[in-house]
This record gives sequence, C-alpha cells and structure tokens, in this order.
Amino acid sequence: MKKDAKIYVAGHCGMVGSAIVRKLRKQGYENLIMRTHQELDLCRQEQVEQFFAEEKPEYVFLAAAKVGGIAANQEYPADFMWINLALEMNVIHSAWKNGCKKLEFLGSSCIYPRMAPQPMKEHCLLTSELEATNEAYALAKISGLKYCEYLNRQYGTDFISVMPTNLYGPNDNYHPSNSHVLPALIRRFHEAKIQRQPYVTCWGDGSALREFLYVDDLADLCVFLMNHYSGNETVNAGTGKEVSIKELAELTAKVIGYHGEIRWDVSKPNGTPRKLLDVGKASGLGWKHTIELEDGIRLAYEDFLHNPMRAER
Repeated sequence: MKKDAKIYVAGHCGMVGSAIVRKLRKQGYENLIMRTHQELDLCRQEQVEQFFAEEKPEYVFLAAAKVGGIAANQEYPADFMWINLALEMNVIHSAWKNGCKKLEFLGSSCIYPRMAPQPMKEHCLLTSELEATNEAYALAKISGLKYCEYLNRQYGTDFISVMPTNLYGPNDNYHPSNSHVLPALIRRFHEAKIQRQPYVTCWGDGSALREFLYVDDLADLCVFLMNHYSGNETVNAGTGKEVSIKELAELTAKVIGYHGEIRWDVSKPNGTPRKLLDVGKASGLGWKHTIELEDGIRLAYEDFLHNPMRAER
C-alpha cells in the first residue's frame, strides 16, 4: 500500500479495528476512511453499496463483527449468524463491485473443527464438525472467508483472510456477561478486589487450553499481510503458545492483585478442549508476535482502569 492509498477500516470503533487504525497511522498512512455504526449500518445492503460507490476505497480491512463469549454465543446464535453474514457479504461484495484493489477479512480461530489436530494448520478447515457453543458465529466467518476465496477464483480479486486466536487488549469489551474469557476475568477479579470478595467463581473446570494474542500484535500482522501476502488460503494469527484457563485465571488474579480463592463451576461448559493455532505460515512470511501474555494482561488491565465505558459495553 502506498502511504496516500485510500483505506477503509470497517469496525474502527472495535478492539481490532481501532488497533489497525493505530498501526496504520503509526506507519504513516493518513488517508483513512471510517464510519461509525450510526453513520453506516453495514447490515443494510443499500447503505453499503452507496458508501462504496461514493468513496471507492482502494484497500479494505474488514474488522467489523458481532462478537462475544460462550454465554453470548449460546444465547444469541441467530443474531451472531445473521449480523455477521449480512455485514460480511455486503462489504466484500461491494468492495469487489467497486474495484477495490485488496481486501483483508478478519475471522476467528473458532472456524476450525472442535477436535482438529493440534496445533491447527490452515488446511484443517472444514475437515470435521465445529464446536457447538459457537457454531453460528463460526459458520458466518467461514462463509466470509470462502466468499473471498471464490471471488479470487472467479474474478481474479486479491482478497485475503487472517484468522486470529483469542484476542485481548485496548478497547476490549468488558461486559459482565457478553465478553470473552480474558476481559471477563479482568473485570471479575478487579471487582472482587475492590469489593473484598473472598472468592471468585469461574466457568468450567479450568482444564480447557487457549492461546491469546495481544490485539496490537494482530494489527501489526494485518498491515504486514496487506503489504506482503496474496493467496486463497487464510493465515493464522497467534503466538503458538497455550495456557489452561486455570493458569490464565491465576495469572490474571496475580496481575490485578486479587488474593482470594478461585472456584470453578463445573456445571458450565468448557468450550473446545484445546484451540492452538499453527503459526508457521505467518512465521515463514517473516512475522512474529512481540507481547507476551503477562505483559499483555498488565496493559489490558491499565486500559480497563481507564475505560469509562467498560460497564456499559
């Protein structure tokens, strides 16, 4: 991308989109197009078509999505499927129709099968059944990825996709029931510390293994791939390192300074037993993460403390 290229970041108010904007500006890209949900509803085809026809962005980062943890995915599966499918198809299709030079689609590691061989390589997509607790979201993300692939095959577009592992960092969602595991733990342990609660209850038995990537590292990879990668196969974004949810809870409590007991509610689901990405492809292209988990949690907690909207999101 040239420094004066016209770049649209869809979802710039969210955690991933805002990180991409920070990275682009840090690298000298200033001709950025951004619209809030109030200004442009990506689920409305007519609005999206009009926006692309008027703005004609050369490059698109599609980071907009409806996201949430296990509880939200189980309670609102229809919403997760429709909203994500609608906005993905509208943006990708309009980008193609209006001659976009390159689009990057942001997915999620939940696209991979529940019992995929670990660590998960990009080519294991669609080889067996998905995890039931987030199947609707996964199906929507797989559809977006595949639509990019099909446009490349049929029309010669240069639309790529990147599949991040669990993300965290500045501008995360700390909602008490709809957030992902790490921001949920940050909020829970912080409130327990402030309220002097003797124990904190976490979902499952703590045995599930997860990988976590600081969102600014993801943004660095996103810009890197936009400049250095073309291809139909997605690219995994992660650290190649995993931690149990029990270890994660203990580490988060340590960073926050909570010294009470951690209890486990085994009546709640664990989710996928293990979800580690093979990041050999990104490494082979010359990229590597820079922020380790404990440092990242510390940075995320600082963001939480200074985020006045955290209680409402």
